[in-house]
Amino acid sequence: MIKVIICGALGRMGTTIANMVVENPNLEFIGGVDIREGSILGKPVVSSEKLPAFIDEFRPDVMIDFTVAAATMVNAKIAASKGVALIIGTTGFTPEQDVELTAAIKNVPVVKTTNFSVGVNIFWELVRDAASRLGDYDIEVIESHHRNKKDAPSGTAKTILKIIQDEVGKREVIYGREGMTERKTEIGMHVIRGGDIVGDHAVQFHQNYETIELTHRAYDRAVFARGAVRAAGWVPTAAPGLYTMKEVLGL
Repeated sequence: MIKVIICGALGRMGTTIANMVVENPNLEFIGGVDIREGSILGKPVVSSEKLPAFIDEFRPDVMIDFTVAAATMVNAKIAASKGVALIIGTTGFTPEQDVELTAAIKNVPVVKTTNFSVGVNIFWELVRDAASRLGDYDIEVIESHHRNKKDAPSGTAKTILKIIQDEVGKREVIYGREGMTERKTEIGMHVIRGGDIVGDHAVQFHQNYETIELTHRAYDRAVFARGAVRAAGWVPTAAPGLYTMKEVLGL
């Protein structure tokens, strides 16, 4: 049985993941970490200050973290120092934080990605294939999320951009447009924030007389939680190193 601890356990995403862990016969939910202490599903939730002692007492195999960059930097370092494998779905890291975190967690197996949805990971492969064939098309990326999402563009959109640039080469990125803006070879990036949108991403390839559009739309946070739980069942047997859902899914 794989023992799992969840960061942000009292939040919406943490609660969703905890319920899925409990339903998985191969995983055991043993508790969580959050800003405030409490309990969920009969298991204790502690603050970051008490995380080292919690790990020593309960010996988790995996820690799942879908919080914010500052919290992940603290909790992931603690877990990695004690040999706990990591599932990291947090986005919004600065380049400097990314370098620091990668160095701190290099001695344990880690699945870290901007999107744990199985569908999104297939979507990324479709985008890669399309970009490799449509490099002479005008390319636009559009992402939409709920009004409370703090980072923009989304981590998923940034991954889309990287995939496209891997295939078509480095191009200028225009974040929205205003004024007299003649279309050249840039990639357009557009961000929408409103309501309770879970997560929509689209890539458009335009040429005279035709448009090709690839779209992924998430209707519930459960799609991200499901992927994270799947990764939690995979990561304990992996060698130390940094992985994505591509390895988990065998893509």
